[in-house]
Amino acid sequence: MIDSLIMTIWILFIGFILLFLSVDLGIFNKTPRIISSKEAGIWTAIWVGLSFAFSGVIYLIYDYNYISNPTSIKPAVASIKFITGYLIELSLSVDNIFVIALIFASFKIPLKYQHRVLFWGIIGAIIFRGLLIYCGVILFTKFYWMNYVFGLFLIFTALKMFFQNEEVALDPQKTFVFKLINKFIPVTKTIEGEYFFVKQNSKNYVTPLFVALLVIEVMDVIFALDSVPAIFAITSEPFLVFSSNIFAILGLRSLYFFLANMLEKFSYLEYSLNAILIFVGIKMLIHHYYKIPEWLSLGFIAISLAVGILVSLKTTSGKE
Repeated sequence: MIDSLIMTIWILFIGFILLFLSVDLGIFNKTPRIISSKEAGIWTAIWVGLSFAFSGVIYLIYDYNYISNPTSIKPAVASIKFITGYLIELSLSVDNIFVIALIFASFKIPLKYQHRVLFWGIIGAIIFRGLLIYCGVILFTKFYWMNYVFGLFLIFTALKMFFQNEEVALDPQKTFVFKLINKFIPVTKTIEGEYFFVKQNSKNYVTPLFVALLVIEVMDVIFALDSVPAIFAITSEPFLVFSSNIFAILGLRSLYFFLANMLEKFSYLEYSLNAILIFVGIKMLIHHYYKIPEWLSLGFIAISLAVGILVSLKTTSGKE
């Protein structure tokens, strides 16, 4: 009975994702257009609202499961774990947004085509995140010492980000992905509308849109090596890990268009992300000796983000 319920929930959730993506590209964004900051802000608010509302669905699912199996996760705890995981994924995606902006600028991708690239990029991200989460669940289930490995890795990443004074300039055209593609199939020098592939003089080409898409996918996998271990500090429950990741990814496009031109205003948010990574790293290291309450994890992450945003806005307004 429980196994049947779990399978039904997974099918319904994945079905919801596919339905939304189909409606998104097939109806709302059928033709390329520029996404305004106002529209992006509205959609960002909608996705955040839907994510927090889904925590209520999480409560109902795990409440039913808890009645049938009292040794399982309590519904209130499951809801808090979901929200905490979602906030971690959402906050860590800020760096990803900055890199996406650099990639688009490097390949000179017009604003009206950026949504199309991000749409297909999100589909790829969902697949790769799903694979990483699947492997992560197996590792954390079979090898308890993985908590220490990933805990130290997250702390090392945070400290490296903190002490790295200079920002490394990203030139996507010098990346391994671009060089590899160019060896097998030529890349057009100009944007060919919304197309990823074109045929010119009986010869097949890929466009800068497609190359930008692949570079974004590779960069997302690299960022996922930080974010996916971070959420395992909160829970190793597969559905909670996957669903919180997916909601953060689905809201990434609107968040990108909302923040892309305002990233310089949130300069102190980087310190908040460092603090969050160190916190979840420590949580993983002491997991077998002391379990930090879920409300404390959620509170620390929420306060860290709020402080980073407020200090950034205050500092920026003081310079104007």
